[in-house]
Amino acid sequence: MNLKTLLLGASSALALFSLANAETLTIATVNNGDMIRMQKLTDDFTAKNPGIELQWVTLEENVLRERVTTDIATKGGQYDVMTIGTYEVPIWAKQGWLVPLDNLGADYDVDDLLPAIRGGLSMDGKLFAAPFYGESSMVMYRKDLMEKAGLSMPDAPTWEFIADAARKMTDRANGVNGICLRGKAGWGENMAFLTAMSNSFGARWFDESWKPQFDQPEWKATLDFYVNLMKDAGPEGASSNGFNENLALFQQGKCGMWIDATVAASFVSNPKDSTVADKVGYALAPDNGLGKRGNWLWAWTLAIPAGTQKAEAAEKFISWATSKAYLDLVASKEGWANVPPGTRTSLYNNPEYQKAAPFAKMTLDSINSADPTKPTVKPVPYVGVQFVAIPEFQGLGTTVGQLFSAALAGQSSVDDALAQAQDVATREMTRAGYIK
Repeated sequence: MNLKTLLLGASSALALFSLANAETLTIATVNNGDMIRMQKLTDDFTAKNPGIELQWVTLEENVLRERVTTDIATKGGQYDVMTIGTYEVPIWAKQGWLVPLDNLGADYDVDDLLPAIRGGLSMDGKLFAAPFYGESSMVMYRKDLMEKAGLSMPDAPTWEFIADAARKMTDRANGVNGICLRGKAGWGENMAFLTAMSNSFGARWFDESWKPQFDQPEWKATLDFYVNLMKDAGPEGASSNGFNENLALFQQGKCGMWIDATVAASFVSNPKDSTVADKVGYALAPDNGLGKRGNWLWAWTLAIPAGTQKAEAAEKFISWATSKAYLDLVASKEGWANVPPGTRTSLYNNPEYQKAAPFAKMTLDSINSADPTKPTVKPVPYVGVQFVAIPEFQGLGTTVGQLFSAALAGQSSVDDALAQAQDVATREMTRAGYIK
């Protein structure tokens, strides 16, 4: 047997040994475009970390939330890395359910993370989840249809302007809806949109004594406005549409306007996916002149559940997926406009990104204008812009979302939906001890 044969045999044996001893990380994530793209690029990670294999569990948003919450609360241990959001991180960190991210590496540059995003993911100065992308919400609109309607979109529109424009842009005979908005029930689906919207109408979930406020005129004004606007200018079956469904409608040219996550900007302006890529404009989320806009603050993050036996490998993966180098990798494969947005100061200082992404400044301005500590016109006892940062909100928000989705579908009246929301919220907050 010659030396070459011996070396080849040793190399094969080593490869088999490495494979047999590889750690497999099970990663739960959401079926959004940026996460799907990440999965296609993970050969870069496994090449640099030959002892780590990746297994993906990719789920629709509402299902993901349900699965990871159940798993971490019951210490199920199914996942080594979880995709969770700004709502879960501080609550779960306080419960001791998450591993602090202390070893992301010397070149990770935690200080480069946008302060608004980093602050929501930290407790006692420690980072408990790393942001994969950050977002607020804004108006995306068809410039050609706006012009055809004889209108010009302001950088900072009012809800009155949006409603007028939506009705004028609607051309259902040609398959064009003036506006597409979330209707699918879920605390992070329709209630993310409606809670942020309600802030700009002067509404709030609870007063300073934790008494629910759905029986107040501000919520009535919000829900009436929303249901009537969608009836006049929204798509058929809107009560089933969440982020991904509205994204598809907009890309297919079936929406004049869409108010949703700033992260969608790269998808609606990408000519590979969007039939209207060269016709899209951007504006801040609307207001009513009360000092609050209808925009939210969110980050989809990667976190390590305390029950995993593979925390070291999991942190290596999280460091890779949320690093500056990952942004460079996406830029090299897909172009700068398609890198995950909203997480790093350096990205928004990058001239190449600014040139490639016409939505960059609007995204950053929207993120910076959302204040989780003062989300509403009137004072409130909670933090969170489009959610209330208490453990009970997840279940309560979804129940209220179902009531409001039914009102949108015409299965109940706005008044009935609000009355039921008031009842269920009062019952839940009393049961949980917030209302004495």
